[in-house]
Amino acid sequence: MIDKRIYWVWADMRSRCLNANHKAYANYGGRGITVCDQWALFENFMADMGQRPDGGMIDRVDNNGSYGPENCRWSTRKEQNSNRRNCIYVYHGTDRVTLREYCRRQGINYRPIVKRIQNLNWPIALALITPLTRGKKLAKLTEGQNHA
Repeated sequence: MIDKRIYWVWADMRSRCLNANHKAYANYGGRGITVCDQWALFENFMADMGQRPDGGMIDRVDNNGSYGPENCRWSTRKEQNSNRRNCIYVYHGTDRVTLREYCRRQGINYRPIVKRIQNLNWPIALALITPLTRGKKLAKLTEGQNHA
C-alpha cells in the first residue's frame, strides 16, 4: 500500500513551483525552481523516488537546482535543515560542514559565533578563532573595529 502522504509531498512540491498563490512560491517557482516534465505524473515521481521513508522529506541536493530524479532524495529534518540557502559552511579538517555542525564537533556555543558573523559582519575565520566573551567585553571587542 502506498503511503498517502507521499501524494501530498508530490502535490505540494508541484504547487510550490507552479502556483503563484502558494505561500512558498517566492522561494521556489518565483526564483526559477521547476519540476522536471516526467514528474508531471505522480506515477513517474513514485517510480523515481520510491516509498517515502518514515519521517522522510523531499530534499534537493543542489538547493538552487530543480526537482528531478538526479537532484532529489529523501532526507530527515536534520539533513534538510543542513541544506538550506542560509547555511554557513566551514571546513572541519577535510569535511565541509555547516557552522552549527562545526561548533558541535568543537564543543563551542553556536549562537555567539553565528551572531558575530551575521549581526556584526565578522569574517568567519575571525569569529571562530576569537575566544568567546560575555556582555560588555564582546561589545568592546567590536567597537570601532573593521573586521572586513
